[in-house]
Amino acid sequence: MSRNNQEQVLSLLGLARRAGQLVSGESTVIQAIRNGEAQLVFFASDGGSATEKKVADKCHYYHIALVTAYDADQLSQAIGAKRKLIAVTQPGFAKKMTSLLTNN
Repeated sequence: MSRNNQEQVLSLLGLARRAGQLVSGESTVIQAIRNGEAQLVFFASDGGSATEKKVADKCHYYHIALVTAYDADQLSQAIGAKRKLIAVTQPGFAKKMTSLLTNN
């Protein structure tokens, strides 16, 4: 993934937060995954392995893409709050981010 695309995804995360279209924190994200609200999940590459396995298993079971390309500092800076786990709940944001993440 190009650096420009990485920056665009982080910018979109911030925009999604300001629009109220994402949730963060372990319990909230897990609930959003179970309820079918989560469209795309971001987990910090430097997050805990037990939490990562739990989230990865949930995402796999519910067929939701999991992104681990960013560290906690990058995610936290993008949304303006210290977080390691974020779920995008709006399909339009998720689709654009997925497109940027898969295009080199």
